[in-house]
Amino acid sequence: MGQGQSRQEKVTTSLAGAVGEEIGASLAPVDAELARRYPGDPGTRQPVHTVYVPGDVLAADTVRSWGDRALAALDEHAPDAASFAAVLGLSDDLAEPVYTRVRAKLEREPVEDLRVDFEDGYGPRPDAEEDETAARAARLVAEAHARGTAPPYTGIRMKCMEAAVRDRGIRTLDVFLTGLLEHGGLPGGLLLTLPKVTYPEQVTAMVRLLEAFEKARGLEAGRLGFEIQIETSQAILATDGTATVARMIQAAEGRATGLHYGTFDYSACLGVSAAYQASDHPAADHAKAVMQVAAAGTGVRVSDGSTNVLPVGPTERVHDAWRLHYGLTRRALARAYYQGWDMHPGHLPTRYAAVYAFYRESFAAAAERLARYANRTGGDVMDEPATAKALSGHLLRGLDCGALDLAEVTEATGLTRTTLEGYTAPRRGDLTATAR
Repeated sequence: MGQGQSRQEKVTTSLAGAVGEEIGASLAPVDAELARRYPGDPGTRQPVHTVYVPGDVLAADTVRSWGDRALAALDEHAPDAASFAAVLGLSDDLAEPVYTRVRAKLEREPVEDLRVDFEDGYGPRPDAEEDETAARAARLVAEAHARGTAPPYTGIRMKCMEAAVRDRGIRTLDVFLTGLLEHGGLPGGLLLTLPKVTYPEQVTAMVRLLEAFEKARGLEAGRLGFEIQIETSQAILATDGTATVARMIQAAEGRATGLHYGTFDYSACLGVSAAYQASDHPAADHAKAVMQVAAAGTGVRVSDGSTNVLPVGPTERVHDAWRLHYGLTRRALARAYYQGWDMHPGHLPTRYAAVYAFYRESFAAAAERLARYANRTGGDVMDEPATAKALSGHLLRGLDCGALDLAEVTEATGLTRTTLEGYTAPRRGDLTATAR
C-alpha cells in the first residue's frame, strides 16, 4: 500500500436495525411537533422600520410627504456627506456611500412599512367617524397599490381586545378589510397589528376573528396574519412564572408574523419614570430578550420600539436627536433587532444611515468569510453551517434595504442571491443549519 493511502476499514455494528426503528417511532410525535412549532424564518423581506400614521392623518401623498420632509431636513441640517458624517461619527470611508444611499432611499422608497393607526395615535372617536376613517384608509391603501406607490408593507393597528374597546377594534378591522376587498382585493404585504396583548386568550380571539372573516368572504384559510404588540408586563411573565409571550405565539396558530415591543406603554407598566422610558432601559432589554428567545425558530420576527425625541427645532437640537436615534438603532441592530418604529419624518435619515452603516462596515469581512466557507478554503476562523446561515442572512438583509447592491455582493462572494437564500433555508433535522 502506497505511502499516504489509508487502509480500507472493516465496518461492524452491534445494534439491530429494529433499535433505530423503535427510536424513530417513539420520536415521531416530537419530530412533527418540532416541524410545526419551529418552521424557521419565512425567508421573506423584513422591513427595517414601521412608520405609524394616525388614521385621520393618512393621505394619498403620506409616503411621499415623509420622504420629502426627510430630504428637507437633510438639506437644512446636513446638506452634504461630510456634515452628516460629522454629526453621526461616521468614518471617512463610510461618509459618502451612506449619505448617497440615504438620499437615494428617501427619493425612491422612504417608507418600508406603513401602519395606519386606530389605537393610541388615533384615540377614541364617535363610531361614525371611525367607520368613515377606516373606510377611507382602505380606499387610500388600495389606490396606492394600484398606482404602484404603496410601500412594500402596509396595514392597520386596530384597538385591542380589552373589553372597553373590543367591539370598536373588531368593527374597524372589518371595515378596513372589507373595504380593501371592495377596492380590488387584499394587497401583498398586508400587515395587521394587535396592540396591548396581555393574555394568550386575546391572541386566540384574534385568530377566531380572522377565521370568521376569511370564511365570510371566501378567502383561503390562513390568508390573514397579524403582529402581536408587547406592551404590558403580563405579556412577558405570567402569574405562574411562565413566559406569556411564548404561549401567545402558539395561541396564534401559525398566524403571528411579528412581536413588536411598545417602548412607552411597557415602561410605564413597570413604573419607569417618563424621563427614563427608552428602548435601551434595562427593563426594555429584558423584555426584548425574552421576546427574542420565544420567537427564535418560529418564523415570528421581533421589532424594537421607538424614541419619542423628535428631530425638530434648531440645528443643534436636531443633531442631538439624530445622534440619539442613530445610536439606539445601531444598538438594536447589534442585538439582532432588525426592525423598529419611526415616529417622525426626521427619523428617516438616521434610520437608514444606521442601517446602511451597519451593513456596509461589515460587508467585506462577512463576504470574505462566506466565500471561504462556500469554497472550503478555510481561513483564520472555522465557520459552521449556522455561521454561514448568519452571514448569508446578513447580506440578504443588506440587499433588501438598499445598503448593498447585488453586483457587489456577487463579486465579493461568488454567490448568487439564490445561493445566499439556500444557506438561510432550514435543513431537515437541524433548525440552525443550512444545506451546502
